[in-house]
Amino acid sequence: MSSTQSPIKLPRFVSVEESGISSLSKPDGTRFSLVSYNILAQAYVKSSLFPHSPSSCLKWKARSQAILSVLKNLGVDFLCLQEVDEYESFYKGNMESSGYSSTYIQRSGQKRDGCGIFYKHNMAELVLEDIIDYNDLVNSTQEGNVLDDDKQYDKDAIANKDPGSKNGSKSKSTQDRGDPNDPRVRLKRDCVGLIAAFKLQNPSQNVVIVANTHIYWDPEWADVKLAQAKYLLSRLARFKKLVSDKFECTPSLIVAGDFNSTPGDKVYQYLISGNSSSAPTLDVVEDLPIPLCSVYGSTRGEPPFTNYTPGFTGTLDYIFFSPSDNIQPVSFLELPEPESSDIDGGLPNFNHPSDHLPIGAEFVISREYIP
Repeated sequence: MSSTQSPIKLPRFVSVEESGISSLSKPDGTRFSLVSYNILAQAYVKSSLFPHSPSSCLKWKARSQAILSVLKNLGVDFLCLQEVDEYESFYKGNMESSGYSSTYIQRSGQKRDGCGIFYKHNMAELVLEDIIDYNDLVNSTQEGNVLDDDKQYDKDAIANKDPGSKNGSKSKSTQDRGDPNDPRVRLKRDCVGLIAAFKLQNPSQNVVIVANTHIYWDPEWADVKLAQAKYLLSRLARFKKLVSDKFECTPSLIVAGDFNSTPGDKVYQYLISGNSSSAPTLDVVEDLPIPLCSVYGSTRGEPPFTNYTPGFTGTLDYIFFSPSDNIQPVSFLELPEPESSDIDGGLPNFNHPSDHLPIGAEFVISREYIP
């Protein structure tokens, strides 16, 4: 790979019609845009973990400005970011100067990164929020089994986002925390998420719920990831009812994040299993509290990858929405093709400051919709 600095690669939104897919939405109504992006916490950036990356593009001064450039130039209404560290010292203030307010939750334990939702304050007003701490699942073990008996290995999801995995000390990091066969130990993974309700600054004042999360990374712990996904949806259902009652509305729902699961994994299958049009065949189809549909899966198909390194290439990041006649995606953010020169050799590089790629969508809430 060339070590010559190149300009940041900025993707564009591709309309559903432009992609050759028939329109999924009426053109009129309230339009808003959202991007989900694992920006790669600087705490996890080490040259030994990214030997394929030019060392100069891994330094905080260069990466921070590159990430900021991407976020600002995307110009979307909502940003769901994962692996955000340096929130108070860097991202919060710099994004405020570009017209974004934000809310943030740091991971539990000693982790330095977390999840943040940034939103244009002239586009949306934050009216209610809630925090998801997946460590709360530990308390659920006293009420019954929250883990699947089948600890099936997610063979395609060899994600590398945990400091233990990036340091090559996964077994040590799990053993230090106790017996991994103990559900109370197994479920305490220090993962978090955010749920926020926004009132759009339009004449109809539509209410949109945006959730942002980062699911546990380890492919050998598929049962933990699935338990987190189930907890996420249960909390979303509770929050949606609270918003509906408080504001006397039927809110739209968007769920975004790094789910550390490929489209063939149980987490992905579970999340879309409540949507009959895209549901896979599962051994046991449970009643989901909220039906979800993947933006990319329902339009162009899931991309071949959202994470691109020599050690792992695959799709881990998703934007889901609760399908209805009122809200539909009308465009999606383009991603590079496997043969694209700007990803040659793996990420991060001078074109892409994270090992993940941003994904995004534009939605329309139909004008006829009355909240």
